[in-house]
Amino acid sequence: MNVIEIQETGGPEVLQLVDRPQPELTGPDDIRVRLCAAGVNPIDTKIRQHGPMLPEGLPAVLGCDGAGVVEAVGEDVTRFKPGDEVWFCHGGLGGPAGNYAEYRVINQQFVQAKPRAVGMVEAAAAPLVLLTAWEALHDRARLAEGQRVLIHAGAGGVGHVAIQLARLAGARVCTTVSGPEKAALAHELGAEFCINYHDEDLIEAVMDWTEGQGVDIALDTVGPEVFRRTIPAMAQYGDLVTILDPGPELDLKEARLRNLRLSLELMLTPMLRDLPRARLHQGQILRRCGDLIDRGDLRVHVSQTFALDEAAEAHRLLEQGHVTGKLVLNLE
Repeated sequence: MNVIEIQETGGPEVLQLVDRPQPELTGPDDIRVRLCAAGVNPIDTKIRQHGPMLPEGLPAVLGCDGAGVVEAVGEDVTRFKPGDEVWFCHGGLGGPAGNYAEYRVINQQFVQAKPRAVGMVEAAAAPLVLLTAWEALHDRARLAEGQRVLIHAGAGGVGHVAIQLARLAGARVCTTVSGPEKAALAHELGAEFCINYHDEDLIEAVMDWTEGQGVDIALDTVGPEVFRRTIPAMAQYGDLVTILDPGPELDLKEARLRNLRLSLELMLTPMLRDLPRARLHQGQILRRCGDLIDRGDLRVHVSQTFALDEAAEAHRLLEQGHVTGKLVLNLE
């Protein structure tokens, strides 16, 4: 089978198309999936640059997100049968178990039935960003109806689904964008107010929108500087969540005066630390999001697709920044 493999760390050029044996079932709860599409995420580029996050190490196949068709099942598999369409976020953190490949063998517990309303490309784009946004808003920030929520980079991968999840919970949403096209998408997805961070002062814009109160919840998807600049835009006793390392140089005096609750979100933890209960919780999240997708209440925006052997080009584009929505490898 064809896979994209890295044998050393480096730039996009280290992503190599190679031929590897088709994986075989190794346990009674395993299923073999013919992958139809694989999502491309920032974590893929970081592992390519800095190395795997798991002891399996190199060579490694990247790609946490996958969608495809079940082709074979182990003797104890009860949840799926050959021909079922599935989606999942699993693998891609080290060793051969990644989704930039034509086939994956995976335990049935890590897989969910694909939403019926979308194709394989949209399904493969969705799991990691849905889990990240859901955990950040619901599990970390305890999102509630009527709250005012600031989502940074609202046209990005996590941001554009976070806007929708916040609106579905009855919150009012503002977001930061880089231009009018991204603002149009954010408004379409439910953002009430867009802040062009090139032209507008974040604090002034947020305080004007909230009548001087600040936002109850803010989700940082950008990095340390945005995290720091968001603190003065928060309401007293608010929740500020970041999906990135906020960095060592943090002055938290204002955050303390505001009694902010600061939270870190990394949806990869259940994979990295082998936490079965957390994996089950993420499965429940994916099922709930799948229901929302099938009802037409939630969608994932895919801005561009690439063939498997174009993975390096997808990485180059993602690393340039400012991608709208998601990028996907289309294996069909």
